[in-house]
Amino acid sequence: MLTKLNYDNWSIKIKALLGAQDVWEIMENGFQEAEATVDQAQRDALKETRKKDKKALYILYQSVDEDTFETIANAETLKAAWDKLQSTHKGVDCVKKVRLKTLRGEFESLQMKEMEMIAEYHTKVMVVVNQLRRNGEEITDVRVIEKVLRNLNTKFEVITTMIKETQNLESMKIEQFIGSLQAYEEKKKRRME
Repeated sequence: MLTKLNYDNWSIKIKALLGAQDVWEIMENGFQEAEATVDQAQRDALKETRKKDKKALYILYQSVDEDTFETIANAETLKAAWDKLQSTHKGVDCVKKVRLKTLRGEFESLQMKEMEMIAEYHTKVMVVVNQLRRNGEEITDVRVIEKVLRNLNTKFEVITTMIKETQNLESMKIEQFIGSLQAYEEKKKRRME
């Protein structure tokens, strides 16, 4: 369900849903009403396209809250409704720049708490990273890995030093990096028990 706060995640989910229902291309391409001089095959194709558009529009209506529904209720086509939602939630470039600035600050200020597990910290970091990427920020895996390395709590000092000295961060994937940290964390936990 789309709310005022979850547009980025919602749009990914609704694109997948509309694609699964075989109606996403209607949103991407829209459709043109035919002129009166078209043949029967073209009229049949247009009728089918209209039907798909209404199906997709219905799905969209079902996935928004009441306030948002009021925003798109007068849209005649899926494309018109989608464009309205996109401009409402993504905003103009100025708003987007402010949002990016806020997200960058949030990314830089993320710190791992002393009792926090690596999986929890990883999730916090990736939520912000994904929001940055969805808003047009090019953020590499290396930058994320370096950020995490700088902000791990003290129980990771040994593995942090080892990774920095022995691994090529340029070729490392985030999942591989986090997996190494989780394995280390688990091993250390078992030793303490």
